[in-house]
Amino acid sequence: MRLVTVGVAGSFPGPASPASTYLVQVSAAEAVAAGATGDDARDWNVVLDLGNGGLGALQRHVDPLALDAVALSHLHPDHCADLSGLYVYLRYHPARGAVRTGVARHLPVYGPTTTAERAGAMYGLAPDESMASEFDFRSWEPGARVRVGPLELEPFRVFHPVEAYGIRVTGPSAVRPGERATLVYSGDTDLCDGLVAGAAGADLFLCEAAFQEGRDDRVEAGIHLTGRRAGKAAAAAGARRLLLTHIASWSDPQVPPAEARAVYDGPVAVAAPDEVHVL
Repeated sequence: MRLVTVGVAGSFPGPASPASTYLVQVSAAEAVAAGATGDDARDWNVVLDLGNGGLGALQRHVDPLALDAVALSHLHPDHCADLSGLYVYLRYHPARGAVRTGVARHLPVYGPTTTAERAGAMYGLAPDESMASEFDFRSWEPGARVRVGPLELEPFRVFHPVEAYGIRVTGPSAVRPGERATLVYSGDTDLCDGLVAGAAGADLFLCEAAFQEGRDDRVEAGIHLTGRRAGKAAAAAGARRLLLTHIASWSDPQVPPAEARAVYDGPVAVAAPDEVHVL
């Protein structure tokens, strides 16, 4: 299993990165080693969030028609806006789109309870119209695991102004043959018990750190983590590695990791666009 940090900018696209877009991949060889047979013995691709600008950069790593699922943490635009572009790609691709082939894609899209309505409204559909031909919308149920080929995705509630989830992803390890690895994505959240429990024992904790200590203290609770609060969550969860993300372009990217290292003893890094992290 590997993580590609396609887009890492916080709250809006930055000058060098799209907003939150993260690709999780399992190779055919890894799938077979995990027991896949027949049509399941192939490469697998799941995207966690698809924020502003993410679809363009995603195409550097995978054909959107090869996606097996989209998993949305919440419905703020910097995490889901490019669903509109993905709909266009799946429907109108001149060679392989649904209009050309006559075959609807029905790509699974996991997310909060209002994902179908929000996606349609973003694209400009009338209330009685639907994206159901290309997207199979499925609502998260906290703690209920869903399987996508060799991957298991488990959502857990986090602390944000809207219905929001972290996502725990378990799949075949690429560095420990025969074992499973765990990636935990925080989504957007402030420090909460759900985040610590959801990240327990993670091999890689991909965690937002949009705020900074001191500078953002007057902002109400329940919006974002600082590097320090992300570090406290990683330490309490026993995460093996901390990868900070969702840092806005107006912030110094060196501040969040420094804050995190003050309270967390494990490896800390800041996510960069198009990086690959092998688990």
